[in-house]
This record gives sequence, structure tokens and C-alpha cells, in this order.
Amino acid sequence: MSEKQKIIIMPFKKGRRGSLTPGEMREASSAASAERTVDAMASRFAGVAAFEVTVDDENGYFSSPRLLHSCGSIIDLSKDD
Repeated sequence: MSEKQKIIIMPFKKGRRGSLTPGEMREASSAASAERTVDAMASRFAGVAAFEVTVDDENGYFSSPRLLHSCGSIIDLSKDD
């Protein structure tokens, strides 16, 4: 298995009727870098969040994202529904 940790940054925009919609995801090189990027992007979006996820490139498996840092309104992808 080739599991590795990835940190992703996800901006959120206000959609129709005030709902949140995810924007384009980007990868960060570290948790500290992700936190700085989230803070820098916060003024341009309804919300921005950094998540950590475990990915297995061989079989396409990825774990539930774990929230690292956020600003504003976000959809918490780490919730188990």
C-alpha cells in the first residue's frame, strides 16, 4: 500500500439561496503553509478550510478529511453522516 498524507485547501462560495458551494481544491505542502493560505484567501470567499486526508494512490482509497484550520463559513467535510 502506498498511503500518504495530503493537505488540501478548499474555498467555499455562497451559492443560490445562501447555500455554500465548494470551489477549486488545491494542495498545500504543510499544515503551516495551509494555515497561511487559508488566512490569505479568507477575505475573497465566504469561507476557506484546510483538511488533511490519507490517500492510497494504488487503489484510490482516501480517508474522511480531518479539519485542520478554517475561516468563515464552511462545509465540514470531516463529519461522518
